[in-house]
Amino acid sequence: MKLTNSALLFSVLSALSLNAYADVSVYGKANVSLQSSDDGEGSATEIKSNASRLGFKGAEKLEGGLEVIYKLEFQVDVSDADSKNGKDNITARNQYVGIKGNFGEVVIGRNDTAYKQSQGKLDLFNDLEGDIKNLFKGENRLGNSISYKSTSFNGFKFLGTFIAEDNKDGENGYSTALTYGDSKLNKSAIYAAVAVDSEVNGRDAVRFAVQGKVADFKLGAMFQTQEKVDGSEEADGYMLNAAYSFGANTLKAQYQVIDFDQGDKLDGVSIGIDHKLNKATKLYGFYSTFDGDNQVERDYLGLGIEYKF
Repeated sequence: MKLTNSALLFSVLSALSLNAYADVSVYGKANVSLQSSDDGEGSATEIKSNASRLGFKGAEKLEGGLEVIYKLEFQVDVSDADSKNGKDNITARNQYVGIKGNFGEVVIGRNDTAYKQSQGKLDLFNDLEGDIKNLFKGENRLGNSISYKSTSFNGFKFLGTFIAEDNKDGENGYSTALTYGDSKLNKSAIYAAVAVDSEVNGRDAVRFAVQGKVADFKLGAMFQTQEKVDGSEEADGYMLNAAYSFGANTLKAQYQVIDFDQGDKLDGVSIGIDHKLNKATKLYGFYSTFDGDNQVERDYLGLGIEYKF
């Protein structure tokens, strides 16, 4: 009998609730927006579920100062768009099990690559149309992977991902990153990272990222080079952004551009405002526009609400 993702999620939830010994944390995020989208052929109004998710994570102490850790996270399309197309509206996100100790942590399963994790909180329009993944490559969440994260050494951390290509003609992939500071900018005034992808999802890439906090301002910048493993589709680009907080509000703006050696150039501009209702809830609005030398202009205008639990 075929087990759908919805049934699988229900089974996991039931099993965890029945296990009195499991130290389980349930968390998630509902992020829904009303959006007007124009992809070049006229505008349409839609309800978007912006990577809404539900997850279970926990740890159990072992001997020798070790812990076994796990995470099972699912993306839930609360707009029901996939179900209308005959698809299940629940898909897999990070799902792994591993060991944590004084050496850091090692996990096996499906996980964001070190390259993707190095982004930290730099992207001010993450999960929305202005997300950097819509212009830049390297935002990968891959299965068949082993991930390592070191403990902090004077603010520095090393991240590494090994991706096994499970066929005889494939090549193993490697993703590495070195970060400095606190990505949330709570414990440090600056966050910086350098990351490299080799043979990851068919591409090689290098990224430099930095974000800093000065009074009520956050300023960020990123530079990236990327290409396919066969040397084609070479491109480089950068991203600049800024956010200003006052009271319960945050104004933000982001500009990104990528220039391909073959001649095409794509750029995107996003502006937005967030308004916090409480620590877990915010209302937001945004406008994003993208244009390219060989592409039609695309525009997106949205209003939404995000609740974290």
